[in-house]
Amino acid sequence: MISVNDFKTGVTIEVDNGIWRVMEFQHVKPGKGAAFVRTKLRNLRTGSVTEKTFRAGEKVAKAQIDNRKMQYLYASGDSHAFMDTETYDQIELPEKNIEYELKFLQENMEVQVIQFQGEVLGVELPNSVVLEVVETDPGIKGDTASGGSKPAKLSTGLVVQVPFFINEGDKLIINTTDSSYVSRA
Repeated sequence: MISVNDFKTGVTIEVDNGIWRVMEFQHVKPGKGAAFVRTKLRNLRTGSVTEKTFRAGEKVAKAQIDNRKMQYLYASGDSHAFMDTETYDQIELPEKNIEYELKFLQENMEVQVIQFQGEVLGVELPNSVVLEVVETDPGIKGDTASGGSKPAKLSTGLVVQVPFFINEGDKLIINTTDSSYVSRA
């Protein structure tokens, strides 16, 4: 059991017959009434996000999540193959479980596969990945006065807004939490 006062971003808990990861939390102490903790939780089975409020000091069950380092191998129809880097065991995950993560996955990329009591829940990406620009409009000299941006299609099919000086073939560092451009690689 874990007290809601000890919540941190990334903690996994069992509430309402679901496995949830704390995305955001805020301790609130109103002038009148008891303190409470407002949270934003992501369901690790379905990917849905919900907001839930807990009374201060309330206890919830902490979910024991196993993270295994695995390598993304290939896509095969509606499933994607991953290999354990230590035991060389292979597992296949359905596309619906990793739709968001597919925007960043490249062959031979190492990721953390999240498991709960032997059930594979999904994939945890690194904080940032390096992807190549495959399609973008050319930047025109003098276009940067306003500090604007343009869309760029990356090697995985993801489209992000990038500064005008980025060209096709450039390798970019992309933040996986919000799909945003960070810098050139």
